[in-house]
Amino acid sequence: MIREVTCTDVDGLAGGKGTAHVYHIVPKDELYGHGRLYARVVLPSGSSVGWHQHVHDTEPYYILSGEGDFYEARTGDGERVKTHVHAGQVCVINVGEWHCIENTSDGDLEFMALIYNEPGYDNR
Repeated sequence: MIREVTCTDVDGLAGGKGTAHVYHIVPKDELYGHGRLYARVVLPSGSSVGWHQHVHDTEPYYILSGEGDFYEARTGDGERVKTHVHAGQVCVINVGEWHCIENTSDGDLEFMALIYNEPGYDNR
């Protein structure tokens, strides 16, 4: 089966700034309860995905192009750790952790996002 990718423009994604262009590659129902998102996300300059937590799932970002700042809480006290990211890097968030990403460059920041469930959890 071949199909076109659909794009949804989301203002303030997860409480972030600006508009995120979310290109849905596989819809949630085709992930069969194993996850809820597989998409290419494009953040224009100054846009971000807001600070949010993953409960019962995880969401790695694979940076395709551009650069920006990725924030995560690696410690139990919730302290935010900032890392400048660029193409070819993977931002990994474990189940229960918090994160956000911001495009701090002049061009677009483009990444793949896959939200999949922790073992034994079915989100259907």
